[in-house]
Amino acid sequence: MKDLGPLRYFLSIKVAFSPKGYFLSQAKYANEVIHRAKLTDTKLFDTPIELNIKLNTTDGVPPDDLTLYRELMDCLVYLIVTCPNLAYAVHVVSQFVSTPRSSHWAALLRILRYLCSTIFQGLLFSFTSSLDLVTDADADADWAGDVNDRKSTFGFYMFLGDSLISWKNKKQTIVARSTTEAEYRTMAHATAEIVWLRGLLSDLGIPQSSPTSLYCD
Repeated sequence: MKDLGPLRYFLSIKVAFSPKGYFLSQAKYANEVIHRAKLTDTKLFDTPIELNIKLNTTDGVPPDDLTLYRELMDCLVYLIVTCPNLAYAVHVVSQFVSTPRSSHWAALLRILRYLCSTIFQGLLFSFTSSLDLVTDADADADWAGDVNDRKSTFGFYMFLGDSLISWKNKKQTIVARSTTEAEYRTMAHATAEIVWLRGLLSDLGIPQSSPTSLYCD
């Protein structure tokens, strides 16, 4: 056994300590991903994906390097560990990893250019944050948002005090017959996550004395 001192890096995740708390980021790893993509311009974007974009399986032609597309997708999926702002965009583009087209490649490059402008962002776990699962758990879904199979995509995020600890973005397994059904199924997924987190916190000696709110539009 050897004491390696305070934690600094773990699986490409940098852990920085400050009087405010612990800050987790993957700036070095993100920079390696950008270089692997061989981006030659300095064009940046404020959002990781175009508003209301609808990608389908037949747009464009296959890219020259299918292996590079799949490698970059794997890297972006791992970056979501500290970059939840990429979750939706990566979810959309990753659905075409088996047979990508030029439109999907363009969407992937937009994510990387957005990443260039947010490369030093990460997650802060504040020392002064409360240990209440206040979630401001916001669950939302689009109805039949996928033009290929008409399934809805849902997402939610949850906080422990001021610290973001859980988030998910995923396509529903069935085709919802109304926007109401899509929203209720999203709330069911979010509720299951809340129940699991409350149980985990209780096991860690942090029982929740008050209900956890769940919001949905």
